[in-house]
Amino acid sequence: MSKPTRKRASAPSQHRYPREVRLSQSLRQVIAESLTEIDDEQLDLVTITSIDVDAEMNRAIVFFDSLRGEDGDDEILQALARYRVRLQSAVARQIRSKKTPILEFRPDEVIRAAERIERILRENPSPAVQAAEAAPAPYSDADDGEA
Repeated sequence: MSKPTRKRASAPSQHRYPREVRLSQSLRQVIAESLTEIDDEQLDLVTITSIDVDAEMNRAIVFFDSLRGEDGDDEILQALARYRVRLQSAVARQIRSKKTPILEFRPDEVIRAAERIERILRENPSPAVQAAEAAPAPYSDADDGEA
């Protein structure tokens, strides 16, 4: 007679965050550090803003921003494409994972949209803000010029 096999109860996860989020954070750190080691002036002002890893961990979209704005995106994308293999090998060495996701680079449109909204709001203040700026300052004794 064979012994009944007992299934091992799975232990509850010790992690608070899903695996994709932890991998995204690790990837962001490794890629940002690797970019500082690359001596290419096209990548000097580039910041990795976020990384979106798919559920199967096959692909990772790396979002970036730069002080050069949208004008520098084409040059930055070309430079990142040149160094993609180098960045992926750095990820493979430093991240403990069965798979190394294929990196894809895109400008971070969320940050740029927020900057556009802020600029529009600054250039076109609401009527309440305009009224507050046009109102005379309240009178105080310090305004008399007497000391």
